Formats: sequence, C-alpha cells, structure tokens
Amino acid sequence: MELNTKFWGYRRKDGAVGVRNHVLILPTIVCATQSAMRITELVQGTVSFVHQHGCAQVGVDYDQTFRTYVGIGCNPNVYGVVVLGLGCETHQGRSVANEIAKRTGKPVELVSIQDHGGTLMTIAKGAQVAARMVQDASMQRREECDISELIVATECGGSDACSGLSANPAVGVVSDMIVDGGGTAILAETSEIIGAEHLLADRAVDDKVAKRVYEVIEAMEQKAIFMGVDIRTGNPTPGNIKGGLSSLEEKSLGAAAKAGSRPLQELINYAENPTKKGLVWMDTPGQDIEQLTGMVAGGAQVVLFTSGRGTPTGSPIAPVIKIATNTRMFENMSDNMDMNAGTIIEGKESVQDVGQRIYDEVLQVATGKMTKAEILKQYDFGINRIGPTF
Repeated sequence: MELNTKFWGYRRKDGAVGVRNHVLILPTIVCATQSAMRITELVQGTVSFVHQHGCAQVGVDYDQTFRTYVGIGCNPNVYGVVVLGLGCETHQGRSVANEIAKRTGKPVELVSIQDHGGTLMTIAKGAQVAARMVQDASMQRREECDISELIVATECGGSDACSGLSANPAVGVVSDMIVDGGGTAILAETSEIIGAEHLLADRAVDDKVAKRVYEVIEAMEQKAIFMGVDIRTGNPTPGNIKGGLSSLEEKSLGAAAKAGSRPLQELINYAENPTKKGLVWMDTPGQDIEQLTGMVAGGAQVVLFTSGRGTPTGSPIAPVIKIATNTRMFENMSDNMDMNAGTIIEGKESVQDVGQRIYDEVLQVATGKMTKAEILKQYDFGINRIGPTF
C-alpha cells in the first residue's frame, strides 16, 4: 500500500506551510502579557501567552529571548501578529515586529501601552487591529501540501518504564517516516540524552556534528555541576522513579528512541530554525514547556508528546498530539491524551503498527483535526533563560 504523504495546509507568502491559521497577540514584555490576554478574550481567532521575560536581560540571554519572540511570530501556523509592548523595555516591540515582517512578509502591527495612553486604550486598539487581521485570515484557504514541508517536534514528559518500550520507539518510527518523506523531525531535551549521546554521535552525518553532540552534553552537565549537583543522579524526577525508571541513562535511552534510526543532520541552538531537512537535534533543557516553546519557535508546526505519567501540556501555536505509553494512564487521563501506545505493552500492536497510527494522525491534525490540548485551550509557554536578571 502506497504511503499517504499529503495534507491540507495554509501556504504563506514566504512559501512556508502552516497547519493552523492563528492571529498571534505577542507580548514582548511581562508587563504586557495581561493586556494581551484581554485582547484574546475579546477577539475570537487570536491566541497569546503569559511569560516573565522581555526586560533586564543582556548578552546571549537577550539574544535567545529575542530569537524566541521572532521565531514564534514567524511560525507558519501564524497568519499575522499584533506585537504588544510596553515601550521602555529591553526587548523593543518595534525591533521584534520589524524582524518578523522582514523574514516572512506576513501582516504585523505594533501596539504600545505607553504610546497608546495605558492598558485600556491599548486593549481597545489591539482588539481593533486583531479583529481586522482575523477577518483577513478567515479568507485564507487550505491547499494540498506534502509531508516534506512539515517540521515535526518530538518530546517526552512524565516518562515511565514503558516510555522506552512503547510510545518513544513508535514516535521514532514516525520520525523515520517524516525524514524519508523529505520532512524534518526535531529531537530535543539535551539533559535527557545524557548517557545515550554516543548513539546519536555515531549517526552524525560528519565529524563536526558528532563533535557538537559531545560538546552540548558536556555543557549541560557542567551547568548542573555549577549548581552543585550531578545531573546523572539528580534526574530522573520523583514521578519518573515512581513510574519505574532507575537512572538517567535508562531515561535517556528511552528518550533517544524518539529519534528513530536516520542520520543526524545537524545540532541547532534553542529556538533556531533547522537549516537542513532530516533528523535535527535542538539543544534545549528537559523542562517540558521550555523545550516545547523552543521547538515551536524553531518552526515546528506539529508536536508529538509522549507521556507515561500523564500531562496536559499544549501550545498556543502548534497542535500537540499527546501519546500515552500505557493503557492505564491513557484511560485515566482520556480528557488530555490523544493516542494510546500502551497496546504495544499489551501485545496487541507492534511498534511499527502504532507508528503508522501516529503518522496518520499527524496528517489528520495537520489538515485541521484538533488535539485535546487545543480543545481545552492548554496554551503553555515558557522561554528558557540563560542568565540572571539585571
């Protein structure tokens, strides 16, 4: 049987393909997040998020936050952006707006609390701009697209002893299918690859990428040592241990299974866009929301998220397909989980069978099927922070 590689998406001016058609209210400073949320309450078709960043950041920390803002606005799932700033912050809204517009050509407008006379006037102005944008967005029509135009992010959170046996290997099958179809699969969670890094280094396309694998692992371990802990003994979390994981290496071997078996093309920084097709590793922390935000800022249109303990995590920008590693948790958290890979543990399906089911679900979600996290408006967002606040 011939593999289906088609879905229906939104073609953007820059050629990228979105699977959603959001108008994003993008607050560039913590002081503007509440006003942004008020606008989303007023205008259907808009999304936003709460965060604590945007000021008193310097150097590489400033750069990473700026890159995340711009990447979220540039994500193909976003039709247009209302950038909402305060006016005096470090991350100036105008700079963010100009960069998004320059890169994508999509509609971008700036609203500033100080320039518009306070929050009430700003909310009114932002709502007016957003309403016009949503109306324009509603006229966009989906067109047939190929799987090669997808960037699919992979993630695991609340892992258990079944993660490395069921859902993660099944996602690895999907990763291979996406790569074989000409698309891109992102592996993340650097802190949860420690102990399995040699397996990915062996699959690197060249020595430069292999060297980079060991460098990011070493840097992650050094960060933990700087904090006075050995991450190899400080992770797994209590929930992971209760779920049956014995060590970080066991957890990492399971997490690495999401990468499938194809060559590792490159290793990119947090919130960077892949420059190559195929399997890509993004250097992110293991914290679920921060890594999710980084991959979406890097252009991922769909996210595959496996869990053994259960988590409601979602994104305001990209649909997150939640995959349970065991049937008991799937049934217990059926309001939040989309798919069950526990059938592998029960001997009812093979890893390949479940991988095919997940792949088919990716195409359906890319075409418009809503995930549980979207339906429940589970809009989680968190930027990884490098340095202190000044």
